[in-house]
Amino acid sequence: MTLLVTITGWEVEPWLDRFRRLLPDKRIVTPDDAFARDDVTYVATWKHPRGALKDLPRLRAVFSLGAGVDHVFADPDLPKIPIVRVIDPDLTMRMSEWVVLHVLMHHRQQRMYDWQQAEKIWDEDREQPAAKDVRVGMMGLGELGADAARKLAAIGFDVAGWARSRHRLEGIRCFSGIGELDAFLARTDILVCMLPLTDDTRGLLNAALFAKLPKDGRLGGPFLLNAGRGGLQVEADIVASLDSGDLKAATLDVFETEPLPQESPLWSHPRVTVTPHNSAISNPDAIAASIARQVRAFERGEALSNVVNPARQY
Repeated sequence: MTLLVTITGWEVEPWLDRFRRLLPDKRIVTPDDAFARDDVTYVATWKHPRGALKDLPRLRAVFSLGAGVDHVFADPDLPKIPIVRVIDPDLTMRMSEWVVLHVLMHHRQQRMYDWQQAEKIWDEDREQPAAKDVRVGMMGLGELGADAARKLAAIGFDVAGWARSRHRLEGIRCFSGIGELDAFLARTDILVCMLPLTDDTRGLLNAALFAKLPKDGRLGGPFLLNAGRGGLQVEADIVASLDSGDLKAATLDVFETEPLPQESPLWSHPRVTVTPHNSAISNPDAIAASIARQVRAFERGEALSNVVNPARQY
């Protein structure tokens, strides 16, 4: 049995090393190796090239190496076999760290204090609202979004969540569906997007949505954080909304084109914080171990966990 590891944009050797140690009875190969395609039973992928999954007659499952699976569904030749997404405590914690960090940066006005330090300005009278008076809205209540929402609520923020389907989180008001989206937006000072990228969510973060965020919150205007996928946002609308005041500031970890082009105005906009899609880096040790456990359990006759619904693409 063979595990095909097909990766674009990451160093492949750490993944090969982990899989070979964790699955010594399997042959671990890359698309550049010579191997029999009818021996491939599993694929581990991150942005595999088109055609990499064709003509694999014994393929039993495809494992995404990252939190998202939109890169898998982007393949028009995707076979009709189970697609498994990563749910791992290490990945979840990394994402929550990023979300909490940047919510607090906006809440505590750290960028303003950075500027004041550079200008040698001492302003101890600047208003600082309590976390309980700041309304955070979490778009996306899957494993990552729910964990970050709970951690923000534990700090004391007034947290609500929105997702396509109904969720229940203790102590957090949950909205669902397009019919409840406007009500969710109307009570959100800091909007955190953790949605998957699907046909329904592409371009959702646009000027029309930003205009529905309240301007009368304790922070003086709404903030945007996106750690979901770059295809969720319309970057020209983000810049225009920042300039018009519909957004006060934004922190972006994902972009329409990655790496972010040098000519993008997001690099130099004074109210944009850019991070290089590293909010929750997939750790080879943790992710490979999780996949190896799934493979072992599956071969014992157990069902695969975290299988994606192909109709919803998450």
